[in-house]
Amino acid sequence: MACAQGPDPLGAGGGGERRPRWDNRLQYLLSCIGFAVGLGNIWRFPYLCQTYGGGAFLIPYLIALVLEGIPLFHIELAIGQRLRRGSVGVWKAVSPYLGGVGQAGTWVLCGVNPASSRRWRQAVPGHSGVCPTGLGCLTVSFLVSLYYNTVLTWVLWYFLNSFQSPLPWGSCPLDLNRTGLEAECQASSPVSYFWYRQTLNITADISDSGSVQGRLLACLAAAWAIVYLCVIRGIESTGKAIYFTALFPYLVLTVFLIRGLTLPGAVRGLTYLFTPDVQVLRSPRVWLDAATQIFFSLSLAFGGHIAFASYNPPRNNCEKDAVTIALVNSMTSLYASIAMFSVLGFKAANDHGRCLDRNILQLINAFDLPDQSVSRDDYAAVLTHLNATQPDRVARLCLETCRLEDFLDKSASGTGLAFIIFTEAILHMPGAPGWAVLFFGMLFTLGLSSMFGNMESIITPLLDVGLVHRSVPKEVLSGLVCLVCFLSATCFTLQSGNYWLEIFDNYVAPLDLMVLAFFEVVGVAYVYGVQRFGDDIECMTGRRPGLYWRVTWRVVSPLLLLTIFVAYVAVLAWTPLSYRAWDAQYVRFPLRQEKSYPGWVQATCVLLCFLPTLWVPAVALVQLLAECRRRKDGWQARCPKLQGRGAC
Repeated sequence: MACAQGPDPLGAGGGGERRPRWDNRLQYLLSCIGFAVGLGNIWRFPYLCQTYGGGAFLIPYLIALVLEGIPLFHIELAIGQRLRRGSVGVWKAVSPYLGGVGQAGTWVLCGVNPASSRRWRQAVPGHSGVCPTGLGCLTVSFLVSLYYNTVLTWVLWYFLNSFQSPLPWGSCPLDLNRTGLEAECQASSPVSYFWYRQTLNITADISDSGSVQGRLLACLAAAWAIVYLCVIRGIESTGKAIYFTALFPYLVLTVFLIRGLTLPGAVRGLTYLFTPDVQVLRSPRVWLDAATQIFFSLSLAFGGHIAFASYNPPRNNCEKDAVTIALVNSMTSLYASIAMFSVLGFKAANDHGRCLDRNILQLINAFDLPDQSVSRDDYAAVLTHLNATQPDRVARLCLETCRLEDFLDKSASGTGLAFIIFTEAILHMPGAPGWAVLFFGMLFTLGLSSMFGNMESIITPLLDVGLVHRSVPKEVLSGLVCLVCFLSATCFTLQSGNYWLEIFDNYVAPLDLMVLAFFEVVGVAYVYGVQRFGDDIECMTGRRPGLYWRVTWRVVSPLLLLTIFVAYVAVLAWTPLSYRAWDAQYVRFPLRQEKSYPGWVQATCVLLCFLPTLWVPAVALVQLLAECRRRKDGWQARCPKLQGRGAC
């Protein structure tokens, strides 16, 4: 990767064709921001802030950003831009033994340009420039794309159901006899019933697969069709769509923020969210979750940022891009937290008020008080007076404990926040259908822009390795990839699909991405060398990396990733492999029943944890055996053959 002379020495992709380029720098930045900023910024970061001491959580979060997130992000952008390849060509150029970090189990030209190809042939006797690569990032990107777009399927279903008034999750439906309301809905809530029964039609056990849900299958096909139309010609088509998919969520968040701040209870929600509790920083789990949140929020080790950067001009300032995109991503998380909890604070205040109303009604009926004689503001004083004068009668009442903090505590992350908590909050807002359309439209565009990066992580390496002949149009390759993904994801449309999606979400990405990122930074810092990598960055940006970059690449980031990996494995080892089932027959319903995974499902969880990373040692072993074989063949060709024996 030495600095080559000329205006664009690496301009060619593979096969003699010139590599596509972004129309402008803004298009590239928006694509990277759209890939990094996803659903986790909306429904994961606010939950972590609330859970771990509010504003205190920002301390480990910012430390992880500086010491882990930005240095790794810079590596991916720099190496992709310099070699102008997807992660297959990138990591094979760093070292053939890092092929498993790259992408698909196919064959790839190790030389990115004639010079690098010659270097590898000189370094490895008998090496032809063609070498097997592992699965690595492509496997992770493929598996993540399956369940990520399934989440967009659910979002699309809710989006389509938002175009009606009243909203379908606002009240319980009639039972089959049409003489009353559905018992399951009355026992839980209309919002939960619409999610678990009318959307997922979920089974009570993961072993009961159930049938394919036609409505979800149709939405899944529509979601993949939309993805295909956007990625049909690579960055030529996604580059146009990204202007809308990356900017529209910020517009909607701003609208929600302005509206949320005008709602009663918004200030209490924000105060509760960001009130610091420094005592919580003593827990190691806080630091672990902060580090992993930074890691996944920036979409590191997927290969998408490497692919995006490979379409940049060689002299682009990748260092500035890395810092800018990382900061925008983190600021988006904070911005989304303010917008979300201003609305959730309103929901908590509304629920708190209804709780007081129920208690007030009991007091009025029990003590024959005049109607509307007790207001919400007077409730505490009246209850204190009655407790002092008639404690026995008050004790016989089933009064609820109405504390605003308890309602603020009732938050969730992931699908629980999007499809239950926030949808219920929208019901209490004037013009609820309009707000529902905006909210689910925002979630869909957020997820769609992240899918662009996931698909680039798959399609770009397939093009680079020459798996498909150059005469095959890119539209056909993109269509085949989307079709395979769609067919593979149909398992999530089963009635047990939500249980399997939770398994994929919990076990596919975390450990695999940590291992792949560790090999990325070690490969650059110790295999290729920080000194040589600095030469390449100087060639691109005009200046060498400073002390901060060198120290984090060589020491801090590898140690931090190794520590996170060990801690994460320890947490998984101590956490039972279980899931929470929705069962209307459960004695504590509507609480979800805790169940252990069957043995075969536990085996699947372990396989998903380590399957992509197994290709790293596997490819290294194949490369070692191949090199030994080449050396042996070369030695036998040079030595004289013994007469009659044909051996050395």
